[in-house]
Amino acid sequence: VQLQASGGGLVQAGGSLRLSCAASGRTFSDYAMGWFRQTPGREREFVATISRGGRSIDYADTVKGRFTISRDNAKNTVYLQMNSLKPEDTAVYFCAAARRPMRTVVVVSTQYDYWGQGTQVTVSS
Repeated sequence: VQLQASGGGLVQAGGSLRLSCAASGRTFSDYAMGWFRQTPGREREFVATISRGGRSIDYADTVKGRFTISRDNAKNTVYLQMNSLKPEDTAVYFCAAARRPMRTVVVVSTQYDYWGQGTQVTVSS
């Protein structure tokens, strides 16, 4: 699976961004999807995950109530809607794919099979 993330940018605190991750090369609906983020000198951090059909979802506590993950299997795309952004949300955001059974979500980065290239999100105070 090839993954292409987009939608990052510079936004003021309290603002919103929507990230997209377009997949190609394999059957998108065979994969649970996830979003992670990373800042320099730190390990990649789990943000959100969604199961193959979209019925199971999980979020990191730091983004619950502010971020929403969704997917459109007809468009081979997973989204991350980010609202009420904070400066501490500044990071490079990565999407990832994991081949798993239906209704399975994946929160551990090492369990993902494929990764996108990352998109920078910068939140100014």
